[in-house]
Amino acid sequence: MQIFTSRGPMTTRRIRSTPGTPPSPVIVLFLSWLLLGATGSIWSFASPLMSAPDETAHVIKAAAVARGQFAGNSSGVQGEALTVQVPKYIAELSNYNCFATRSNETPACSPPIGTESNPVPADTSAGNYNPVYYVIVGLGSLGLTGEPALYAMRLISSWLAAFFLAAIFYAAASMRRSPYILVASTVAVTPAVLFLTGSVNPNALEIGTAGAFYMGLCLMLEQRARPQPNLLAAVIVTASGVLLSNTRPLSFLWIAVALAAALLGNNLSSIRKVLTTRSFQLSAFFVGLSCIFALWWSITARSLDSLFAGTLPVPADEAALLMLDRTFESMREYVGVLGSLDTEPPTAVVYTWVIAFGSLLLLAFSARPKRLRWPVALLALAVLVIPPALQAASSERLGLIWQGRYALALVVMLMLAAGVAVRFRPFRVTPWAASIIRWSIVLGVAAHTYLMLEGFRRYTVGIHGDHVNWSEMFDPEWQPPFSWQGLTVAYIVILSVAGVCLYRLLTTRQTPALSGRTTSER
Repeated sequence: MQIFTSRGPMTTRRIRSTPGTPPSPVIVLFLSWLLLGATGSIWSFASPLMSAPDETAHVIKAAAVARGQFAGNSSGVQGEALTVQVPKYIAELSNYNCFATRSNETPACSPPIGTESNPVPADTSAGNYNPVYYVIVGLGSLGLTGEPALYAMRLISSWLAAFFLAAIFYAAASMRRSPYILVASTVAVTPAVLFLTGSVNPNALEIGTAGAFYMGLCLMLEQRARPQPNLLAAVIVTASGVLLSNTRPLSFLWIAVALAAALLGNNLSSIRKVLTTRSFQLSAFFVGLSCIFALWWSITARSLDSLFAGTLPVPADEAALLMLDRTFESMREYVGVLGSLDTEPPTAVVYTWVIAFGSLLLLAFSARPKRLRWPVALLALAVLVIPPALQAASSERLGLIWQGRYALALVVMLMLAAGVAVRFRPFRVTPWAASIIRWSIVLGVAAHTYLMLEGFRRYTVGIHGDHVNWSEMFDPEWQPPFSWQGLTVAYIVILSVAGVCLYRLLTTRQTPALSGRTTSER
């Protein structure tokens, strides 16, 4: 272990580090995918089938698209479900939500899921949504019936979203002075993100692709002067942009915000250079084509007609002010409200991410060079303004329909931008700093596990007001596959392995950190 001292304002200062060579970014991508895919898979089994937000509608849509029905039959009435033909066991899934929104009721109230596969009509509120996500996930329902088919769809969705979440870590590990970006990437993957990856819902893919698209753009901009382009970075930008544009109607906005934030952190010379590279031009071409297709689908299929009223109509100005007033209440949903918004995260878990978010933002808004603060400011403004604006635009027709998870893609990009902004701050791994890193990782593992245990408590015995019933979980009314005990142990093991990998990345990386900055970095 070595400490190098500075000889002058422009002299290189190395980070004190433990012996060893950090893994290549490609290995980081592969390991991150395995670990994130595994955590998402555990959530796939931990959450009762059809317990995630709007999961029944998305499963019916996916099964229909996989069988060639890209749009359903519509009555043309705003918010009315569309009709499709799906196997009978899928059409009957709406009968298995007796516990939804009732946190004192366990899934034991539901009858067993059937296996009859003869086609019957079924209604879905996702009937005219963009089919790209659903055609991929719906493959799990082909050749399987009953619960195995439903779990297969969840697992496909989980591993697909996990790849793009892993791409965030690849980009972070590829950038100069990456430790703070790796920390920010870890903070951005909140328990809510992992929970959503374990369900059939395009929200998870939207979050992963938004983060990967933004970080891929940042990486391409940083490596603009390389004689050989980073083809994997270009592939990540292209794939994430193509899929992001086809997840939900709001995705166009996330692409625009991500592009603006990535460009805002660079000077005009850097932007001009990357615009002339062949890899960026090809990525822009394919993402542009995808956006055109997605826009065409949204208009011709009238995707927004699927939005149904959440409450009675609310005047636009009142809805906007109400959303602004609730801005920080959404933190609970950013961290992890489970089920059909019926299971609140423990206060300790929320505070863990409040501290992490706040610390990153405080460092980011004091970062140098100062231009790196602008992407953080833009994304922070987007998190504050876009939800009230979108809610106000629809409140007089649909009432209050906004949920905190809809903005998770923005929140993830905000944390990533904070990490990119802070990266030029010295990162010295002293014994004291190493201890902080270790205990922070332990706290993160504990917080993730605590939220999962709260979910198990809700579903195994139910939450009954102030009644503390943790011990009753050992005599559960409902058990997930492999038991809640087995899944919890597996979750802790995987999170611990991920924590060790992160610790090694942060303490063995020997990227030089300049005590001063070159002219191009000012």
